[in-house]
This record gives sequence, C-alpha cells and structure tokens, in this order.
Amino acid sequence: MKIYTGRGDEGMTDLRDMTRVSKTSHRIEAYGTVDEVNALIGTVRPTGHDDVDDVLEAVQNHLHIVQADLANPGPDEDDPQIAADHVDELEAWIDEADEELDPLTSFILPGGSETGAKLHHARAVSRRAERRVVSLAAEEPVNEEVVAYLNRLSDALFVFARLVNKRDGVPEESPTY
Repeated sequence: MKIYTGRGDEGMTDLRDMTRVSKTSHRIEAYGTVDEVNALIGTVRPTGHDDVDDVLEAVQNHLHIVQADLANPGPDEDDPQIAADHVDELEAWIDEADEELDPLTSFILPGGSETGAKLHHARAVSRRAERRVVSLAAEEPVNEEVVAYLNRLSDALFVFARLVNKRDGVPEESPTY
C-alpha cells in the first residue's frame, strides 16, 4: 500500500463511500479530531499500570471504529459502527476505576504526573471531538452512539488521569478563585 496518492493535493479527500469532500468539511474535522484523541492516548501508553494500558488499548481500537463510522455517511449493517455496548464498556471501566478513587469534592486542575497530564490533555481533545461531531450532526445524519461514546470517553479519561495520578502518588490540586 502506497502512503501517498496525491489525491488530496487540491484540498479534497475521499469518504468511505468514495464521495469527494473538502478537507475542511465538518465530517473530516470530526473524525480528524477523533484521530487526534487517539494519537494523544498513544503518547500515554505504556502508563506503567497494566490494567490502565489494557483499557487504553481497547479505547484506541474503539476510536478507529468511531473514525470509520464518521467517515461513512451511509453505512451498511456490516460496516464498523459504534454501538451502545461500546458506551456500556466505557461506563464499566469508569465505575471500576472510580472505586479506587477518593470522592471528588471540587474541581481539580488538569495535570499531575506526566501520564496524568497527558490523559487530561486527551480528555480535553475528546471534548473538542464531541463538539465537532455535534456540529456535524446538526447538518448531516450521524450515529447518535458516537456522540454518547465521545461524551463518556472524556469522563473516562478524566477518571483514568485521576487514577494514574493517585497510583503515582501525585496529589490533586483544586483551583483557587
């Protein structure tokens, strides 16, 4: 497989159904931002915590499904799509990690250990990806589970950042007002 084709040199790209669209389209912006989240998660692994690494690997695979889902404006039933099961899986991971954490009593500043800070960064970009998908959904049909997944993913990344910071002995800081 050749890495370059030259087909995008004029600012256009192909969707999964081979429709040509501008690289500035809301659809491209949406799944491009999901790709950015995936790449950020890739900078975190390995975290030094095998259970967190396993979850993050699964999330990265889910994000590939999200991208395929968004790149396909008219999916068939056999095409990759995010489903409610993916959202449920995220919720189970959040609940499991949350059991190890102290209850949250105030906002916290994003940061901490290098890994924790990178997870907070990925969380913020996940929120942006969600906003991009919501913007796309205002114009074109989008699998509603994608929005739910990205919303839950940002929650998961927040909890994982807290978990890693706790395990690494880095205390949380609350903002001062």
